[in-house]
Amino acid sequence: MNTANVTLDMKGLSCPGPLLGAKKMVDELEPGQILLLLSDCPGTKDDLYSWARQTGNEVLQAQKMPEGGVGYYIQKGHGKALKANASLDIRGVVCPGPIIEAKKLLNGMGVGEVLRLISNCPGIKSDIVGWASVTRMEIIETIEVAPGEYEFYIRKTVA
Repeated sequence: MNTANVTLDMKGLSCPGPLLGAKKMVDELEPGQILLLLSDCPGTKDDLYSWARQTGNEVLQAQKMPEGGVGYYIQKGHGKALKANASLDIRGVVCPGPIIEAKKLLNGMGVGEVLRLISNCPGIKSDIVGWASVTRMEIIETIEVAPGEYEFYIRKTVA
C-alpha cells in the first residue's frame, strides 16, 4: 500500500479535468513524493498512464475506492522523461506511410533532435528498425502504448 503526500479529489469532473489537476499538483511535489488522485472519469486511466510515460512520473497503483471512483497513486519522477522536439501521430496510416512521413519531418530537423512517432501499422515495429539502421537514425526508445500501437523516439544523427 502506498502512502500519499497529497490527495486530490477530482470525482465528478470529466476528462481532461482530472489529468490537468494531477499535473498541476505533481508539478508542485518534490521528486519521489506521491499524489493520490481520486477520479470517476473513465478516461482518466489512459490519460494518466500516457502522461506519466511522457513526463517521467509513475502511476504506482490504481484501486477502486470504497467511496466510489478510482484512486491513482502517482509518484513524481526525477526528470527522466523522454523529450521530443517534434511529434508525429500517424495512427491509421499503413506502411510504409509512417516511415515516409517520419523521414520528411526528420529531414527538416537538426542533428541531435528527437522525433516521437506514433503508429499502429502492423509492420511498423520491424520496418522502423531496418529503416533506422540504413539511414543511421537512432531509435532511443520503443514503447507499446496499447496492443499493436507504438511510440518510437528517433534521434537524428546525421545531417
